[in-house]
Amino acid sequence: MRWERVVLPRAQEAEQGSEEAGGPGKRWAHTCNAIKGGRFLYVFGGFGIDYCQTNEVHVFDTVEQTWSQPTVKGMPPAPRDGHSCTNVGDNLFVFGGTDGMNPLGDLHILYTSSHTWISPMTRGERPEARQGHSAALVDKWLFIFGGYGKSPDDDDEVYYNDLFILNTETFVWNKAVMTGIPPSPRHTHGCSTWKNKMIVLGGEDGCDNYLSDVHILDADTLIWNELNTTGHTLPPRAGYLTITFGKFLLVYGGYTEAQKPYDDLYLLDVESAIWSTVTTAGAGPSARFSMAGDCLDPIRSGVLIFVGGCNGNLEALDDMYYLHTGLTREHQRRLDKLPLRKKLKMKCQEQNLTLGHENAFVQSIYGQPGAHGYLSKQSQPIQGKFQARVKETFGDQYTIETVIDGKPLRGIIFSSKPSTLPIPFSSSSRIRTCGDSSAVMPNGYYNGESEASGSIQPDSADDGQADDVDGIEASEPHAEPAGPLPVSNVTQPFDGCDLDKVNQPCNNRMDETPNLKVEFPKKSRTSSQDERGDSAKSVCKFLHIWF
Repeated sequence: MRWERVVLPRAQEAEQGSEEAGGPGKRWAHTCNAIKGGRFLYVFGGFGIDYCQTNEVHVFDTVEQTWSQPTVKGMPPAPRDGHSCTNVGDNLFVFGGTDGMNPLGDLHILYTSSHTWISPMTRGERPEARQGHSAALVDKWLFIFGGYGKSPDDDDEVYYNDLFILNTETFVWNKAVMTGIPPSPRHTHGCSTWKNKMIVLGGEDGCDNYLSDVHILDADTLIWNELNTTGHTLPPRAGYLTITFGKFLLVYGGYTEAQKPYDDLYLLDVESAIWSTVTTAGAGPSARFSMAGDCLDPIRSGVLIFVGGCNGNLEALDDMYYLHTGLTREHQRRLDKLPLRKKLKMKCQEQNLTLGHENAFVQSIYGQPGAHGYLSKQSQPIQGKFQARVKETFGDQYTIETVIDGKPLRGIIFSSKPSTLPIPFSSSSRIRTCGDSSAVMPNGYYNGESEASGSIQPDSADDGQADDVDGIEASEPHAEPAGPLPVSNVTQPFDGCDLDKVNQPCNNRMDETPNLKVEFPKKSRTSSQDERGDSAKSVCKFLHIWF
C-alpha cells in the first residue's frame, strides 16, 4: 500500500480570491462521507478552529481536487463533535454528539442534492443523548451502538452497550432485543458493516480500559458473536479510524492510556478472521487520533482518504492523505478472473443496458437483435412471435390484447392495403405470427427460433395458398389478460412488417368467427447462405403496444 499526501494549489486559489482554498481547516472528531461513488467527500462538524465545535459543511471534489462550502438551506444541526454521520443513499443522517457541554440525541438529515437540512419527526423508543457512539447502515436500518452520556440523576457519565435501530423510511426507532453476548459498554470504538452484519471492535470502556476485541451482530437475527481473530492482532486502543473495503477493515491511528497516539495501519480480513500489519510506502500521516475518512472506490479504485485529526499535543490537524490500497472488491476479483470471451459478452450486455426504454423492452421480449447487431429507434429488426386476442376490427385495423412476461398489453396493427371484403371478427378471434410452432413456449414466450415474419391476412379455406408461406393456424393463447386493460395514448401504428406486401385479399368462404394468421414475407437468401445450408432468419419490426 502507498500513501500520497493531497496537495492543493492553495496559493494560486488564494490569488484568485477563493476563500475555500484551504477547505474545512484544522479539526478533529468530525465526520467524512463519500457520495456519488466517491466523487464528493462531505466533511461535517468537529472541533478545531478557535477550540470550539462547528456545524459547517465542506465538500471536496475528488476529481477536480477542489474544496467548496455550499450554501445550506433549512435549520442546520447545532455545532457538535463526537457525532455519527451515515450515508443513506446520497443523504447524510447525523445523530448525537456533544455541543461541548452536554451530549446530544437529535437526528438531522442533509439532502445533498439540494443541500437542505431537515430534522425529521421520529416515533418509538429513542436512544438517550450520547457521544462517542457508532452508527452503521444495513439495508434501510440505521444501527446506533454504544457511546456515553450523562445520568439523568446527576452528571456522572453513563456508558452504553445498547442498540437502537431506526427505520430510515418511516423514522421509527426501536430498542433492539439482542441475544448472544454483546460487547461490553464502550465508546470511541470502531464500527463497520459487512454483508448483513455489523462489526464492533475495540474502544474504551467506563473503567478506562482499552479494548481490541471484535464482535459481530447478525442484523437479521440480532445475535451477537465474538470473532476469534488470529495473526498480528490489533493492540488495544480507542479513537482510531476504521474504513471498510469489501471484506477488509483498515484501522489507522488511535491512542491508549500512555497518551501516545499511533501512526500504524492494521488490516482485518473479516472472512478469515486474520489480522495483519500493513507496511506502506511513501510518507503517511503523523501519529494521531479522532481523524475521519472514507473509501473513494469506485471513482478512485481501491483508494481511501484520511482528513484531519488530533496529535499528541492536542492540536487539530488539517492535512489530507490518500491511501492506495491496491485492493479490489470481491465482485471485481471475480470479474478479473473471467475469460476474455465472457468479459466481451458482459461488455456487450452493459452496452445494451444503455439503450432506450423501447429498445430494452423489445429485447426483453424477443431476445437479442438480429445478425446486424444494431437496433434502430425507428425500426427494430427483431425475431419472434406472440399470441394475441383480436378484440375489434375497423376495416384494415385490428385492436389486439395479449400478455407478455406477465404484463397485460394492448395495441393496434393494420394494413396499408385494406381488404375488399368486410370481415366479421368477434372478440374470440385470435392472431398469431407464423413460423415453426416449436418456437412458441407453453407460456406463449418466444424461444428465438422463428424463421418467418410478415403481414396479416385472414385464414383461407383453400390449402393451396399455404405452399409459399409458413403460416400456422392460430390457437387459444395460454395467457389471457386479467380484466380490462388500461389504455393510454395510442402510439404510432404498427409500421414494421411490410404490410404493403399483404397477399391478395381472401375471397374464399370464411367461418363465422374466423381465425387470423400473421404471415411475413421471407427474407431473401444469398447463394453463400444456401451453400452453407443456413436458413436466413427473416425479421419484422416491433408491433407498437401500450400499457
